[in-house]
Amino acid sequence: MTIPTTTPPAAGASRGPSRGGPPTLAVQALRSPRVRRPDLSFSIALAVVGLMTLAAVFAPFVAPYPPDAIDLLAVNAPPSPAHWLGTDGLGRDVLSRLVFGARTALLGPLLVVIGSTVIGMLLGLIAGWRGGWIDAMLGRVFDVLFAFPSLLLAIMAVALFGKGLVAPVIAMSIAYAPFVARLTRSLVKAEATRPYVSAYRVQGFSGPWIAFRRVLPNVTPIVGAQSTLNFGYVLAELAGLSFLGLGVQPPTPDWGAMINEAQSGILAGAFLPALAPAVAVIVAVVAVNIIGDDLSDRIGGGTPA
Repeated sequence: MTIPTTTPPAAGASRGPSRGGPPTLAVQALRSPRVRRPDLSFSIALAVVGLMTLAAVFAPFVAPYPPDAIDLLAVNAPPSPAHWLGTDGLGRDVLSRLVFGARTALLGPLLVVIGSTVIGMLLGLIAGWRGGWIDAMLGRVFDVLFAFPSLLLAIMAVALFGKGLVAPVIAMSIAYAPFVARLTRSLVKAEATRPYVSAYRVQGFSGPWIAFRRVLPNVTPIVGAQSTLNFGYVLAELAGLSFLGLGVQPPTPDWGAMINEAQSGILAGAFLPALAPAVAVIVAVVAVNIIGDDLSDRIGGGTPA
């Protein structure tokens, strides 16, 4: 009769936690081989955002005309083989301006999402990890920022620093940071109670090292998925700011500014110069929200394999 034996651990095996620590639910959901297939709406939304991004990056090669090329003989011209979406009140090709306008329309929200995510995650990590009076003080700061709508802060920034894209981007990054910070704080507090954190403390690792090298990577997937939803909101708000004449200034093509410039053409019966950028804003916002919702469901609702 054979006696079953157990294989002893390797001599160099560590008894402490693995270098990356036990994966959290979010990380396990991303690594799980049983992740559900993308549905049709997610695939379409991803394709739409991808096409818009490619069009913005390669705008000089995609657009049929320069965005500021004026043709006074073709003012408010209807769609034709020469101008697929017609022309605006100055004879500029609407499709070309729409393609070039995607650059500022997508760049602004991207910068806001990156800025607010970095600021919010840093403050949320400090508040959730340290706790005590630091957590209480940062909580009051977040409450004050919550009282100011992001669009109002952007308008105030424009009034102080002038029109353009820089001031609204900085103001909205600050306005959206508390949303990211609150989420990060709650996730960090939950992670701080997990056994792997205590194991690292017992091994002598410092608190900042554990927080930045182990806890922060574990909460980043969830925070990143939620931050994706902010992209659509910021895109709509920056387009509204440009429509009011406080954002990107002419002749730089921008979807919000194009709607503003096309108002006079609407009275003349030329609806497409205003309709095309408006539809582009709606499609972009809806597509990004679908992607953000799907990512949030996958990471938040995933189960370990």
